[in-house]
Amino acid sequence: MQDFLKQLPQLAKDKHIENKKYFDKLRKKPPKNLDYVMQELHDKEFERTDCLTCANCCKTTGPLFTSADIERISKHFRMKPQQFIDQYLRIDEDNDYVLQSVPCHFLDSENYCMIYDVRPKACREFPHTDRKKFQQISNLTLKNVEICPATYRIVEEMKKRLPL
Repeated sequence: MQDFLKQLPQLAKDKHIENKKYFDKLRKKPPKNLDYVMQELHDKEFERTDCLTCANCCKTTGPLFTSADIERISKHFRMKPQQFIDQYLRIDEDNDYVLQSVPCHFLDSENYCMIYDVRPKACREFPHTDRKKFQQISNLTLKNVEICPATYRIVEEMKKRLPL
């Protein structure tokens, strides 16, 4: 996994134009069975991928924190929401709450999430490859291909299964 992680940025860069063209077509005319195929590809990939051997998402990017996330996590820590915000979050250029820094403060040395049961919605849904109306998140998927080996493999398999 570590070797693949080192190669991933270059692999993603090499495929970026091809993937962007593919997703542009996908958005314009999504196949009727897209969600079904994506669920199948996602499930198959995560039968063989153990996120605990990677955690690159937690090490290199941070999720958006919704108001509900902040409420839930601050309650978990027995803090007021504003205390949690002040201690761990900042507002980004899109006016969203994000982590002050990466790697994620809640990732332990063995790649376990210390707030797994109350983690943000974005973390629970990552890498979003099993999301309904998958074609609507193509820009997010292009970014995730760069950091998530599973997403890279899912997209490569998707292009074979659903040629456009």
